[in-house]
Amino acid sequence: MKPGSDQKIDSEYEREGTCSIFAFIEPLGGKHHVSVREHRTALDWAEEIKYLVDIMYPNVDKIILIMDNLNTHKVASLYKRYPAAEAHRIVKKLEIHYTPKHGSWLNMAEIELNVMTRQCLSRRIDNIGLLRKELSAWETERNQKQSKIRWHFRTRDARENLYHFIRLLLKSRCNNPGILLY
Repeated sequence: MKPGSDQKIDSEYEREGTCSIFAFIEPLGGKHHVSVREHRTALDWAEEIKYLVDIMYPNVDKIILIMDNLNTHKVASLYKRYPAAEAHRIVKKLEIHYTPKHGSWLNMAEIELNVMTRQCLSRRIDNIGLLRKELSAWETERNQKQSKIRWHFRTRDARENLYHFIRLLLKSRCNNPGILLY
């Protein structure tokens, strides 16, 4: 301890649990919803989807939902949580597309989660109540600003990335690291 330095933080910590964050993003409309849950079960997912359909977009005929292949992200989860007629009503409003298992770069939700991490979760939050409060404030600000995702991948970018990856591949396979073949 030094004068004026009355607090020390140890890099060791005791984990006090985890939680799950569900996020819906309308990338072109700038609409965001974030929900914190204690678990990540099929029933949790079903309840979030019902919120999406009934609260966020009650007057929309069809919601195009693009998401990852998590085992709970299935239509069957709605039938586990709700009576068949209610689950069917929700499913009829959805057009579901799954991103490729090894193609997270296609998933705009990853972009939004990165922004969320940098703007809101860049420190340790030690209880779920505070996390809910912080994410609610973050969601409100994102919605007020109508923050959109500008995700462009042009042919030129693809060529530059391909060129870079070919160079790395050739360099890693070359016996002499000083020789690079094109």
